Amino acid sequence: MYPLLDTINYPSQLRELERKALPQLANELRKFLVESVSTTGGHLSSNLGTVELTIALHYVFNTPHDRLVWDVGHQTYAHKILTGRREGMKKLRMHGGMAGFPRREDSEYDTFGTAHSSTSISAALGMAVASQLEGADRRVAAIIGDGAMSAGMAFEALNNAGAMDTNLLVILNDNDMSISPPVGALNNYLTSLFLTGKAYATARRAGEKVLGVVPSILELANRTQEHVKGMLSPSTMFEEFGFNYIGPINGHDLDKLVTTLTNLKRLSGPQFLHVVTRKGEGYKAAEDNPILYHGVTKFNPDAGIVPKAPGKPTYTQIFGDWLCDMAALDHRLVGITPAMAMSEGSGLVRFSQEYPDRYFDVGIAEQHAITFAAGLACDGMKPVVAIYSTFLQRAYDQLIHDVAIQNLPVVFAIDRAGLVGADGPTHAGSFDLTYLRCIPNITVMTPADENECRQMLYTAFQMNTPAAVRYPRGAGTGVVPIKEMKALQIGLGEICRKGEKIALLAFGSMLKPCLEAAEELNATVANMRFVKPLDDNLVVFLAANYSLLVTVEENTIMGGAGSAVLESLENKGITTTPVLQLGLPDVFIDQGDPTRMLVDCGRDKAGIVKAIKKKLSE
Repeated sequence: MYPLLDTINYPSQLRELERKALPQLANELRKFLVESVSTTGGHLSSNLGTVELTIALHYVFNTPHDRLVWDVGHQTYAHKILTGRREGMKKLRMHGGMAGFPRREDSEYDTFGTAHSSTSISAALGMAVASQLEGADRRVAAIIGDGAMSAGMAFEALNNAGAMDTNLLVILNDNDMSISPPVGALNNYLTSLFLTGKAYATARRAGEKVLGVVPSILELANRTQEHVKGMLSPSTMFEEFGFNYIGPINGHDLDKLVTTLTNLKRLSGPQFLHVVTRKGEGYKAAEDNPILYHGVTKFNPDAGIVPKAPGKPTYTQIFGDWLCDMAALDHRLVGITPAMAMSEGSGLVRFSQEYPDRYFDVGIAEQHAITFAAGLACDGMKPVVAIYSTFLQRAYDQLIHDVAIQNLPVVFAIDRAGLVGADGPTHAGSFDLTYLRCIPNITVMTPADENECRQMLYTAFQMNTPAAVRYPRGAGTGVVPIKEMKALQIGLGEICRKGEKIALLAFGSMLKPCLEAAEELNATVANMRFVKPLDDNLVVFLAANYSLLVTVEENTIMGGAGSAVLESLENKGITTTPVLQLGLPDVFIDQGDPTRMLVDCGRDKAGIVKAIKKKLSE
């Protein structure tokens, strides 16, 4: 099925091909991507859009000696296939298999580990400077998408690189999308660059055709070419940063890509190549609906993705429904989502449709999102920030400096808390309880089921101080949320099951396995609900009446909810009651099925029972 692709295992073999064979390789590679990803799941439309660009880069540059740094990395499957990892696609994003993002330990061709956006230019500049200091003859290229270009970090790196005499190539892969359609002034600017670039190219071709019969006039026209270009397309923002700007060029034209990259390879100093691609290129279903095919589960390539019958609502859907219900009751509510225009991932689709004037997608700009929310709160609005746990980390200073210090009423709806599965450690929400509970003024809640999530979101919204509700990815336990919203008493937990000798203090998603373990152990189970403020009275009561306390959380043990319990006991002068802390271990947990990951961490029923019996035996 793949006569040419089957002969290419490494870029060195790719570079032996004649240029005229590259389009065939691209066609085969694209077909292989569709076939492969349809059997494993993964990112599809973004990878289909970078096939030609990937081939051209490895064809022109002497990788891995020359460095390619991919931004985000969900568009690197073609790169993985061409760098000796085609067989690894069979276990893509699975336990013990190949990561879905670049990972340095996977291959020498993965020069920098990525998964969060907008890091490529900074990392590539560091590599370029290192090469310069070593006197190495090495080229470095950063490949960044237009969505990732909306983040401040990318512009910090451009500002630094443009003022340095360093051989760095920045390639803007402009597909007019991130996960969702892009937003903001930068997208409008890139569109204008594309249109003026086409106008200039058309005018130039027409002029050459007319003037070609008069060589002396044509020579004069060539000398004034830059002046003409300046009239049609004024100096680009990237040129003002100090880069030599080239483009836009068709990112699916292999001949043009190879020629342009070959010429740029000979140039010194900072270079900027603007490449226009199409997300989902070559697979019509993905071309027609690149959002649906951005991240896919297994599907039939011939039939495409067939909608499944709705199952239990996810926590994300619970949040989205609550947001609309709350917005109908309070005109001050505004919804904010950062990071990849992720209204689909964060559950804001319905809200964006019903309340477009109160919906703000700020693009991949987590820091801006938080301070933007702070500004809204200063003047009487009630902002709700929908954000993944792993992305809130990127705005930690703003969370402390701009929201918490000023004690502003911002609600943080923290999705993807705990282990997330196939995306691996870069996307796991393993640390939010630890990094949130140490911040003054903030309230931190951990719902154990769907109804509790709805009521906690309402509780957080009623407060006039910062509040966070963190919930896991996927569906809950099947509890139907109560339509009526009622605020919970702040800092109050509840006992869900009474037993003897052992008390399990469950936080959030761990309530269900704790109840299951308690049946075997005849233990008491407390749904703690709040990590901050902690229910100190409940902790003291349990310490006084049970011989072993067991804290269970889907967060790293260090500094997490269990640590809060120990601090509470210490503050009350209770030092004799033993406490067993169960949570996520002090390692970055690799990708896999979320259920299997919890089993491996010992956070399922069997693991909890085993850990407690071991503690008792000691």
